[in-house]
Amino acid sequence: MIRHIEFSNLCNFRDVGGYATNDGRTVQWQRLYRADSLGWLAGDDLQAFRALRVRTVIDLRHPFEVEKAGRVPETEGQSYHNLPIEGRRWDTTPYREVIDVARYLADRYLEVTEDGVENLRTALETIAKSDNAPVVIHCAAGKDRTGVLAALVLSLAGVDEDDIVADYALTGLATERFIADWRKRRPDAPLWPGFGLAPAETMRLFLADLASRHGSVEAYVTQVLQVSHAAISDLREHLLTEGTSEG
Repeated sequence: MIRHIEFSNLCNFRDVGGYATNDGRTVQWQRLYRADSLGWLAGDDLQAFRALRVRTVIDLRHPFEVEKAGRVPETEGQSYHNLPIEGRRWDTTPYREVIDVARYLADRYLEVTEDGVENLRTALETIAKSDNAPVVIHCAAGKDRTGVLAALVLSLAGVDEDDIVADYALTGLATERFIADWRKRRPDAPLWPGFGLAPAETMRLFLADLASRHGSVEAYVTQVLQVSHAAISDLREHLLTEGTSEG
């Protein structure tokens, strides 16, 4: 199976399948995808996108981003959910290169778990329903907001932390192209030094901080997001291959 799916105008479209879980199962391929902005889909890219038979798109960007950069073309017929999960706008003023990029990003991700409660719950409940699959989750770069949601899903599925961290860090393969494309589209927009970066340590810090604050990722999801245990069970049931738990 192919994890990185090539598009002309998108640079970070990936299948989230293939990861082993702690009960001996595997995340199924072609059920959940993560991506950068689907507003860039056009021409031959639309044919490649149609071939994936996506049923549901979860767009994590702010409405003003959707208005400015576009959304998945309405002609594609998917169920579309605009669920912004970022509350506070990023303030890069206090950022200095002497401050670790990973620490700065992890702090922003924790803010998302505080500010995006309602829409994170809706997103997870949408992903949990088998009839909605295949699902694409995306933001602008497919890195930060998408990275938080993907990490929650994979953690709930029982994927090992090292694999969740590695999946996040795969965005680094697209960073150079993403920055180049961004500069072409917004030549006058200033870029802070950490723009487009996805150091693995970011996700490791984020997961550790979330667990330290709430006890575990699942405890955060059930107690703060108020996602039911039944929904989590449904998510695991349809995202994972069949198999007997090894305990």
